[in-house]
Amino acid sequence: MLQRLRQLLNSVGSDDDTPTFTDDDKRLAFAALMVHCVAVDGVAGAGELAKVRAILKAEYGLSGAALEELIEEAKRVDAEAIDLYRFTSVLKRQMSIEERIRAVERLWEIVYVDGEVHEFEDNLVWRVAELLGVDRNVRIALKHAVAERRIAEEPG
Repeated sequence: MLQRLRQLLNSVGSDDDTPTFTDDDKRLAFAALMVHCVAVDGVAGAGELAKVRAILKAEYGLSGAALEELIEEAKRVDAEAIDLYRFTSVLKRQMSIEERIRAVERLWEIVYVDGEVHEFEDNLVWRVAELLGVDRNVRIALKHAVAERRIAEEPG
């Protein structure tokens, strides 16, 4: 309710057509999981945040103010969240199994941006995959596939 009141107050006198992201918006839920993934190891690198932006742009066609609004809102809801279920439940309801598998793959892409997997990142992707109903073998195969792509992309 407070969020809707904030949205109403922010829209008063504004001609801005920037979309507003609600708690049941799968874009916000996915962005919050990605923002959480960036910060879970204690180091929110610029490369990881750039990857989040690239993923949101590719997956949802967002850019400019709409993209920045989504990321800021994702940071806010992630900071307020007490668990991952708040986000995974939205994704599980609104995404097909193929889309949920793709979401897990995208999380691995964020994890591998810096070239190493922190145990907290690994645990986060494991928990998200479980909550999304993504099979353990699929999760592990995605991890290896993303790692191999990362190695292939490295210069040298």
